[in-house]
Amino acid sequence: MNIAKVVMFIFAVAAMLSMISIGYAIAAKTFLGAIAGLIALCAVMFIGFKMKRKFREQGLL
Repeated sequence: MNIAKVVMFIFAVAAMLSMISIGYAIAAKTFLGAIAGLIALCAVMFIGFKMKRKFREQGLL
């Protein structure tokens, strides 16, 4: 398995966990936690797409 695919898998799992944390925070009625989860999701997705573009330019994907 290519190292780039492993890195992208880790970003996908991190994004999934941040989505789950948003749902959990809403269920627990902690709106600050939901906002933190949303910020984490945006950060993970931004870094993941940026990394994917970098890997694609290098020909690893």
